[in-house]
Amino acid sequence: EEKVKKYSLGMKQRVGLARALVNDADILLMDEAFSALDPLIREEMQDELLSLQQKVHKTIVFITHDLNEALKLGDRIAFLRDGSLIQVGTPVEITTNPADDYVAKFVRGVDRTKVLTASDVMKKPHPLITMRDGPNVALRIMKEHGISSVFVMDREKHLQGIITVDGAIEARNGGITSLSQINLVQGPTVMENAPLQEALGVIAECKLPMAAIDEENRIKGIIVRGSVLAALASNKGGKDND
Repeated sequence: EEKVKKYSLGMKQRVGLARALVNDADILLMDEAFSALDPLIREEMQDELLSLQQKVHKTIVFITHDLNEALKLGDRIAFLRDGSLIQVGTPVEITTNPADDYVAKFVRGVDRTKVLTASDVMKKPHPLITMRDGPNVALRIMKEHGISSVFVMDREKHLQGIITVDGAIEARNGGITSLSQINLVQGPTVMENAPLQEALGVIAECKLPMAAIDEENRIKGIIVRGSVLAALASNKGGKDND
């Protein structure tokens, strides 16, 4: 009976959401829409709302007292206190630079790996070399920049792989003059808009840098352990680092 009741609440919210969308209103107001649901159904409804938003592109004003829900759903978050607007910003702006102690208390302890995306921690994709370059070019670039591997792309910046210093030396000794003649290392990749949480495990285990790519496999940035640790350690505006 309890399980049926929980699912009934979830279905009720789905029906209410469907009715609102059928009316084709320019702005939807959702006041604590998922607060009465159990955690599992609530998470499913949040995911469903995000999926629908990608299709219908409606402006939704979502009222909640759950910061994690706000961070998951909101493109922009507004904090109200005693009828006054305290701060408005993106999830990253809110968590990294709270306007005052009131906001800081809300964001304290937030898992920032769920807020930050790959694009927030990636470095400029430099240096890069192309498939037309040879191992000598790769070795020169690595020496100039003090690195042991370099990303390889085609003319349209589509990621092709990584050439390591060992691979470049072996190719040069074998008389190879173009990187198109060798099998490049396929290093880890992540979508540039993916939550940082998705990349953490790979970054911790892999010795190679990670490439942040777009939907067409074009390299948009490079992610290394140092930049990730710096982003997670920063606590602008907050007074505690507990």
